[in-house]
Amino acid sequence: MSFTFRCLDAEADAPLLHSWVTRPYASFWGMQSATVADVAAEYASIQASGHHHALLGLDDGVPAFLTEEYLPGSSPLASLYPVHPGDVGMHLLVAPPSSAPIPGYTAAVMDAVLSRLFDRPDVERVVVEPDVRNTKIHALNVRFGFQPAGTVNLPDKEALLSFCTRADFHAARAAHFPQTSASILQGAAL
Repeated sequence: MSFTFRCLDAEADAPLLHSWVTRPYASFWGMQSATVADVAAEYASIQASGHHHALLGLDDGVPAFLTEEYLPGSSPLASLYPVHPGDVGMHLLVAPPSSAPIPGYTAAVMDAVLSRLFDRPDVERVVVEPDVRNTKIHALNVRFGFQPAGTVNLPDKEALLSFCTRADFHAARAAHFPQTSASILQGAAL
């Protein structure tokens, strides 16, 4: 695995994203009945917002996941918790596997996304707010150092608000993934 990131092109990437977000496993993404045009419009709005943007994650040049970064102070979270300087929100959707699932793949993607965020000196804490029913992502978040802070009501869901500091992330990596980041990204099973 060799992950890279590129800016999402809302129009050109909409058919691909549509094929991901309308699958049953992506039900928490909230776009099950979306059309390609709906997906294009949603991501055009995100990319134009100035405080929220989407990136396509590539595995050896092949689209493999979608990640979104946003400023919590410019989102519905602003009124639900005290936003700190250095907070950045994150969403993540891994593409459906093209063949048999690879053990540890989603964890390797999460590691790459969080490493990229924490490599930025302005990021002190990553904020996530997945649907409270999405137990798979809650387990993965905890594994990477996220600390649940409680449930919040957002316009489209009841969410589990969680935070991960740089120190929490590095401690979780050391405890759960003693191999180096490079070995994770080269395909070590987690």
